Amino acid sequence: MNRTWDRRGTRPAVSADGRAVSPVVGVVLLLTLTVALGAVVAVGVNAWALESPGPTASFELSVDGERSVIEIEHVAGERIDVESLSVTIAVNGRALSTQPPVPFVGASGFDGTPDGPFNSRADSDWTAGERAAVSVAATNTPTLGPGDSVSVTLAVDGRRIAALETTAT
Repeated sequence: MNRTWDRRGTRPAVSADGRAVSPVVGVVLLLTLTVALGAVVAVGVNAWALESPGPTASFELSVDGERSVIEIEHVAGERIDVESLSVTIAVNGRALSTQPPVPFVGASGFDGTPDGPFNSRADSDWTAGERAAVSVAATNTPTLGPGDSVSVTLAVDGRRIAALETTAT
């Protein structure tokens, strides 16, 4: 075993073959500390990034293709604030050119006033058991008729709470 003294008169830690061990141990400890610190930071950042989920509710969709009426029933779950709700309707995979600006009373692309909480004169809370309906005008494209596939997406503050699909009768 090679035993040498450094300039300060101290003997460095050496292995059986005479190589220094301290630098290797230091590098391993530094790497371990770096990985652990990175994991803590990653967990902290992810905790901040989590958004609160939107309301939880169940809905049923029915469509009368003869009258071009789309009706959505709030079956169960939390109340929905219609003023923070957005509704996106698609017919046969194509979004309507004019989407319903809920709540509203008389809007381009829709006939008459909507029923239930989609009507701006109604209470803005949509609760279980209530139905909301809109009548799509013939001027809105694509047109709606019997046999068409209709999908409706409901979102509150940009977070999707329901994706519904049915065939118009």
